[in-house]
Amino acid sequence: STANAPEDDAPNRYSRTDRTTYSRYSRDANSSGSSVPSNALEKRIEELERELAKERQENVRLMKMTQDKEELIGKLKEEIDLLNR
Repeated sequence: STANAPEDDAPNRYSRTDRTTYSRYSRDANSSGSSVPSNALEKRIEELERELAKERQENVRLMKMTQDKEELIGKLKEEIDLLNR
């Protein structure tokens, strides 16, 4: 049954995030007199990128679960129709 499909099969296309142009050049942008050290900004950006990747993976997992449930609902509706006949 599709309802028992392992959740780990969700695509991992978001497991690695590319660095954004902003994170690559944040040191240059930061040298214009900002009071926050550039390495602190880079660490925060990397942390946020990791969080974003996790959230995207969770989103993919939840969408797959939703599709599986919708397929199961469709099959059950067909079975109900057959039983009613």
